[in-house]
Amino acid sequence: MELTQADNETPANTLATVLMGAAAGAVGVWALDRIDWFMWNREPQETRDRTVAARPGGEPPAQALVSKVEGATGRHLDDDRHELVSDVVHYAIGIGPAIGYALLRDKLPGRGLARGAAYGAALFVAQDELLNTVTGLGGKPTDYPWTAHARGIVAHTVYGVATELTLNLFEAAAQRLAGRGSDGDRF
Repeated sequence: MELTQADNETPANTLATVLMGAAAGAVGVWALDRIDWFMWNREPQETRDRTVAARPGGEPPAQALVSKVEGATGRHLDDDRHELVSDVVHYAIGIGPAIGYALLRDKLPGRGLARGAAYGAALFVAQDELLNTVTGLGGKPTDYPWTAHARGIVAHTVYGVATELTLNLFEAAAQRLAGRGSDGDRF
């Protein structure tokens, strides 16, 4: 029996999709970080220095957001807590959009991993190139070396693919648990 989109739109299924989206987003952020750090560690020091110099306060966006909140509230965290809270914010910045993606992805063009790659690339443009600049969490795109943009698009594409792949795995497991098998066309 094939389920239609309308058959799946129950509060329980929506909650399950939100939870799967959150988990998939966390996996996506983890994958993004692995490839981003791999590439960062292979860039020349001069390029890394230019990237850090372009960032507000020399901090990546999540840390810059935590610093802004600290400044606005007058409550400053010690370095270890600042780093921990920044990591939580970094994951939240990736988990939030992944929840939206999980809820909407069947209405988006494309299928499978290609759709995930497009999602990751679009998120890079929207978040890193636009929102970070507008909100002051990042410098102007022209201030960064071209390799920072290349690293960002690659890392966010990996994020999108990892998010999509994780959602596909969750859905396949849920279908098997429900005794419906798998349609096999997600990958």
